[in-house]
Amino acid sequence: VEVVESGGGLVQTGGSLRLSCRVFETDISDYDMDWYWQPPGKGRELIAQDKRNGELIYADSVKGRFTLSRDNDRQMAFLQMNSLKPADTGLYYCNAYKTIYKSYWGEGIQVTVSS
Repeated sequence: VEVVESGGGLVQTGGSLRLSCRVFETDISDYDMDWYWQPPGKGRELIAQDKRNGELIYADSVKGRFTLSRDNDRQMAFLQMNSLKPADTGLYYCNAYKTIYKSYWGEGIQVTVSS
């Protein structure tokens, strides 16, 4: 199973980006599609969960600004990021999670928000 993120880049404060996560060789309808954020020099933090039962969960830091969605037919998940701040800068990772033995990560994608 391969997970590939795309859509990152450089954006100004207040701007938007849409991250995409493509999963190969599995059916993501059986998976939670989670997004993690790793700021420079710090650990990885769970910021948004698109659970397989349809529940959407957001960390307080992104609630109201970020929106999850998925397209199970295309094996893709998305993170729409609006009102971006310099504090949102970091690496963003997509994780397809079914069990502890079936948890697949992308390599991460850089998002940089300039002030």
